[in-house]
Amino acid sequence: MPHLNKLRTAVPGGSGGDTAARSLARLRTALTLFFALDGFLFAGWVVRIPAIKQQTGASASDLGLALLGVSAGAVVTMTLTGRLCRRFGSHPVTVASAVLLSLSIALPPLTHSALALGLVLLVFGTAYGGINVAMNSAAVDLVAALRRPVMPSFHAAFSLGGMLGAGLGGLVAGGLSPTAHLLGLTVAGLVLTAAAGPVLLRRPSPTVPEALPADERAPGAPDARGGRLDGRSRRLVTVFGVIALCTAYGEGALADWGALHLEQDLRAHPGVAAAGYSLFALAMTAGRLSGTAMLERLGQTRTLVAGGATAAAGMLLGALAPTVWLALLGFAVTGLGLANIFPVAVARAGAVAGAGGVAAASTLGYGGMLLGPPSIGFLADWFSLPVALTTVAVLAGGAALIGYAARNASAAGRSG
Repeated sequence: MPHLNKLRTAVPGGSGGDTAARSLARLRTALTLFFALDGFLFAGWVVRIPAIKQQTGASASDLGLALLGVSAGAVVTMTLTGRLCRRFGSHPVTVASAVLLSLSIALPPLTHSALALGLVLLVFGTAYGGINVAMNSAAVDLVAALRRPVMPSFHAAFSLGGMLGAGLGGLVAGGLSPTAHLLGLTVAGLVLTAAAGPVLLRRPSPTVPEALPADERAPGAPDARGGRLDGRSRRLVTVFGVIALCTAYGEGALADWGALHLEQDLRAHPGVAAAGYSLFALAMTAGRLSGTAMLERLGQTRTLVAGGATAAAGMLLGALAPTVWLALLGFAVTGLGLANIFPVAVARAGAVAGAGGVAAASTLGYGGMLLGPPSIGFLADWFSLPVALTTVAVLAGGAALIGYAARNASAAGRSG
């Protein structure tokens, strides 16, 4: 067990397997808290967008441009964070990004113009992109040390944090100003970072794919010196990034268009329509909580294929069903299907190329979340919203096919 031997040398007093196991358990708990914090803070910001739009006096188009600050900051930072993780380690980068994310979330309600809002959202997006790459990189290393496919549990924590953040935001929106609410989130974020951060800072990553001996690395992975990936490895990372894009496209599309489809096309009550995305998110969270057991039973490839096929069938039902309740069932099935595709894709990219692979796959995946809503909008204008939503099913099916085609592409894929 070379990974555990390395860990024992890194843990003070860690001379036995029990000490190593306890250290891994603490790392897993701390990292889970950072995933939950990320979802909690982001959801807390999202639910206050209408109030901040009113405060800044921004038009819908001006707000859209300002919100691009989040996307631009995240995408640019994601392309750089892999290098920072290789230089400084994924644990310090995760903690630093969490601090910046916690501080920057208090800035939007202090702005009074769309331009100022866009600039502070650029900072927020920078922190959001950084923490997503860094904590996923740390999770890939921890999964390797645990030798269990627990990556979905981290993403389940993100989903749970998002649900909690959105629910809390909805409860306090009527009684607290955006300034007080988001400042409270800053305090909560800093407190949690102060509690969980030292666990990460005191311990290096238990395994670092780039530092493994040549015979233990995935084919084509870079060496400890952080050398460039060869062409085959870059292609593999791109493949897994495209798989992540396919699932993120569906998440973004349902978040922005699901409720409108239910209300506009199926004449659902506004309350029922609003519950559509909640049902989708709840099903996705449940799927991620059961993801580790599914991966242990089916392996990575079969999990990808089954998830993509399930999501494709669910979204066809959700988009084309003649009744509200059948559409809601389709949304739930779609959430279950999409739940573990992104975590598995990011994990496999990390197995091939370490932090750089995680960064590349995350960037492509986040790009899918950005691509989904406007693409659905254009297609809805050209055809109809139900037809546009079937593209979610097409991409989910594509993810299943790509996952099957890449089943033997890397050492990480052989478990499927």
